[in-house]
Amino acid sequence: MTAFLLLVRRDLRLALRQGGDAAIVIAFFFLAVILFPLGVGPEPEILTHIAAGIVWVTALLAALLSLERLFLADYDDGSLEVLALMPLPLELQVLAKALAHWLTTGLPLTVMAPLLALLLHLDRAGYPMLVAGMALGTPILSLIGAIGAAVTLGARRGGVLLSLLVLPLYIPVLIFGVGAVEAQIIGVSARPHLLLLLALLLAAIPLAPVAAAAALRQAVE
Repeated sequence: MTAFLLLVRRDLRLALRQGGDAAIVIAFFFLAVILFPLGVGPEPEILTHIAAGIVWVTALLAALLSLERLFLADYDDGSLEVLALMPLPLELQVLAKALAHWLTTGLPLTVMAPLLALLLHLDRAGYPMLVAGMALGTPILSLIGAIGAAVTLGARRGGVLLSLLVLPLYIPVLIFGVGAVEAQIIGVSARPHLLLLLALLLAAIPLAPVAAAAALRQAVE
């Protein structure tokens, strides 16, 4: 557990020292949401109906921006080979890196989501479900993204391949996240959508690190 926390702290320190990836994710999220009213029109009636979808789609795309570098720096400087020799299983190392990625990208997106939804005139009833859905959904994005980042590690145009691999797997998260908000707004229970997101998260926590670790071992060899 100590080694796990140390690895999380190491990745957080590196992310904060560089700062670029997290800043780009937040800036993209903000600018993309701001651009939607300019494209579809500023009418509150239109924006209210599509606000939840806009926030979720832009958050999903923003999370993709920093995934390529999840293992790339360690791969380039040889640290990945050292990490593979550590007593801490590689699966737990992947989980630690996914946690650090969520803390630097997914958590800020979750905090910003209701503020940006306010600009899109989201119905007041949908705010709790938006935050709850983002809190459950963004860790899934990091975990699934870790698989894609590991599979495309060292590949040419890895960012493009990563997007093609990961985006189809993000669709259920998008559907259930938006569905929870819309269900709450129309007065229907959002609990099924949140439970499905929770089920996806509980499935991704053990399965995603195993798949990503297997791809990393191939990359190291």
